[in-house]
Amino acid sequence: MLNADALSQLRQLKSDIKDNKVVFAGTVKATNGRFGFVALDEGRDLFLPPEEMQKVLPGDRIHVTEHTDDQGKSQGVVDELLESPLTTFVGRYLVKGKGHFVVPETPGINRWIFIPPKHRQKAEPDDFIYCRIHKHPFKDGKGQARIEKVIGKAGEPGIERAFTLASFDLEETWPAAVQQQADALSEDAIAAVAGDRRDRTVEPYVTIDSPSTQDMDDALLAEANATGWKVSVAIADPTALMAPDSPAEREALRRATAIYFPGEPRPMLPEAISTRLCSLLPDTQRLALVCDMQVNNDGSLGDYRFELATVRSQGKLSYDLAASVIDGREGEEAKALPEAVTTSLDQLHQAATALRRWREEHALLSSDRPEFRLRLDENKRIRQIEPAVQNEAHRLVEECMVAANRCAADFLGQRGSGLFITHPGLREDRRDNIRTLLANFAPALAELDPASADDFRTLMQRSEGLDAEVPVKAIVSRQLARVELSFQPAPHQGMGLPAYTTFTSPLRKFSDYYVHRLIKAALWQQPMQPLTEAQLETLQAAQIQARQAANSLENWLKCEYAPTLGATEQTGTISRTVPAGFFVRLDSNGLEGFVSCKTLPGKYSFDPVTLRLTHTKNGRTFQLEQPVTVTLADVDNERKQINFKLVESATGTGDDQTAQAAANP
Repeated sequence: MLNADALSQLRQLKSDIKDNKVVFAGTVKATNGRFGFVALDEGRDLFLPPEEMQKVLPGDRIHVTEHTDDQGKSQGVVDELLESPLTTFVGRYLVKGKGHFVVPETPGINRWIFIPPKHRQKAEPDDFIYCRIHKHPFKDGKGQARIEKVIGKAGEPGIERAFTLASFDLEETWPAAVQQQADALSEDAIAAVAGDRRDRTVEPYVTIDSPSTQDMDDALLAEANATGWKVSVAIADPTALMAPDSPAEREALRRATAIYFPGEPRPMLPEAISTRLCSLLPDTQRLALVCDMQVNNDGSLGDYRFELATVRSQGKLSYDLAASVIDGREGEEAKALPEAVTTSLDQLHQAATALRRWREEHALLSSDRPEFRLRLDENKRIRQIEPAVQNEAHRLVEECMVAANRCAADFLGQRGSGLFITHPGLREDRRDNIRTLLANFAPALAELDPASADDFRTLMQRSEGLDAEVPVKAIVSRQLARVELSFQPAPHQGMGLPAYTTFTSPLRKFSDYYVHRLIKAALWQQPMQPLTEAQLETLQAAQIQARQAANSLENWLKCEYAPTLGATEQTGTISRTVPAGFFVRLDSNGLEGFVSCKTLPGKYSFDPVTLRLTHTKNGRTFQLEQPVTVTLADVDNERKQINFKLVESATGTGDDQTAQAAANP
């Protein structure tokens, strides 16, 4: 046995070793393999071998020490767990011998995790399950999980949506306090507020939307005047019925946005509010925040004002019906509309045409890429994918909404703060590549600085239809930064505007709802609780998560639908390129699939400037917007990825392949 002095010396030695040990803080990054990395706070990545990855989970904050292995390569050894943000995940239930496990389907967890007997919730093999980390694997590399909920089995109707909700920790039901608040509201609440507002119920407002839409948050009218048009945009006013910081408002902030899942949306507000009491239903008195604005003959905006009002929509018009009135087609529904409505629609169309012309000259328009609509069957899987045709009514609504939102941005900008949607243009780490691109392939544009908002707008305008060896505008568009929310006004370079915000969808987006609060507080001293920086970050993260969830479900459903393509040859265009291959978007239905370079003869190199893949020997290239012909190869159900096989021409050259695809539109 060690005496007291020896034990004291040993403790001191351990303390000295710990004090002298060099540790690095970082965040665990998983890979598709069993190994991983630690993104050190000092800015470099440190390799984590499989035995160390067994001790951590993706996103863990840890301390590591750096060591050199037998081959002289640096690797990390986990020293201390600081924080583990990953608490819940989804997977499949697996029974192997006497062991019960969850096979995670959360990216980065590449191991089975044991489920103790008390925490199995009567799950059956192959059930999709929602789990919580019960024991972190840090100490011995043997983590444990407990089942919180059995989601269902593969193949059940709607399982894809239920699994997606669980994957992204999205609740379907409303908290009791929110439901209670919604249930307590009635038409009497509208009547109680209406008396303090301007009555505009006799004016010929109409809503223009899809026939299935129930949460109608905008109604329009226009009339000609001496210098152009007075356009009035009435926006649903849920803030009038919901007290600041009430349960429903807090839940709307948490949800951030309605999620338009195929077939069945997840709303931001309870239906009693979003589809009944606040929706601008036809022939029904509703509360609105109205923006009246002058649209000049050249499409520029003149004076504007905001007003609290009550409105009564004179009709719920579909896009097709509105377009038929604009085009002068005489259908029974069009004939039944009041003359005041058809006259207003004609003036709206003229004003919108002028607004669009102004944006073409002075700002930026988004590209008219073909869109597609998913039609689901009784099992909530894709029955059909059909084109979503954009007509004049779609463009009319878009221009009116953009114009009203520009007015809101100007109003808040004059006060120096608010809530703005900003866009910094190109990603900062891609600007040098774009400068090189312009110098080599578009010398007439080389003097432009892509980091400048004005020059970026000019670049996007002048690169439209540019005759160059590479598709300059498509390459630039593939390297844009993400839009951001900000309390301070800043350019929205993607739209080519000096400032922008949105207030036209308060039933669907919390940021729009919040802008209503800001406008009301500034004009009518209505109470509001400002968002903090932390809340703004959380709101933006929730918006991103919502988009990811919608894309995830849509991608899953498309993967299930893809086998119906069979062996039929399909034309498409290259939509994205990466070093490992390229993605093709089919012309007929918009499905995107991957063509791996491994399936092509020879080797290809990737150019980060032109985003081209080039054969290292014969020079054959694949680049953005190139037409190609493909067939379905397979579907990777684990990665939820459709894989295509390129249909080769007789010679297999790039030019012949392009010509073949172009000849089969």
